[in-house]
Amino acid sequence: MLKLTDYLKGFATEERWNTITEVANKRTQHITVVIEDIYQPHNASAVLRSCDGFGIQDVHIIENNNEFDASSQVTIGADQWLSIHRYNNEGINNTTRCLESLREQGYQIIATSPHENDTELNDLNIDQKTALVFGTELDGISDTVKENADGYVKIPMAGFSESFNISVSAAICLYDLTLRMRRSTLNWQLSDEELDLLKYEWLKRSIKAGEKLEKQWLENNLDK
Repeated sequence: MLKLTDYLKGFATEERWNTITEVANKRTQHITVVIEDIYQPHNASAVLRSCDGFGIQDVHIIENNNEFDASSQVTIGADQWLSIHRYNNEGINNTTRCLESLREQGYQIIATSPHENDTELNDLNIDQKTALVFGTELDGISDTVKENADGYVKIPMAGFSESFNISVSAAICLYDLTLRMRRSTLNWQLSDEELDLLKYEWLKRSIKAGEKLEKQWLENNLDK
């Protein structure tokens, strides 16, 4: 892969490669975001933009009842730099499938919802890999999330409103958690192998006809 990356770098500016490297070094999988059945494109897109802005690489999208639809006018291309995992198989509970997969990867499942056993945002322990689950605009998280969450977190409120909308909530949560994460001694960065793969994928997307150039290189070098 490194040889292929070096080849593709010849079709990008040095400034572009430096930007890719700088941003990739700030990416994390220690915190990930799950959005369940969001139906307003503006909100969904704003969450993706916040994930990119705060260095969250993986976003998990559950589509049991509502198909996810991101608005390019809101994301401003941010979604192309994220690793988006969609759960939309028919005939199964995609929420269960998503949460089981995350737990197998070592994540604690934290539901963002006022709850009798909730924790305030700035008190949430993030020593373990953490998946934040955001629910629909009207009803919030599903019963499946409530039954399977390892904990609940809320944003302290000082007004008459009980909560912020989902896009604002996601931005506040990610600001607080990523700030504390980066100031900690946690091993939150991507591994060298993960970094190399991510930079390669981003470089390919940054180059006009990147897929075609990749195919040509592989045809000429795969058996050598």
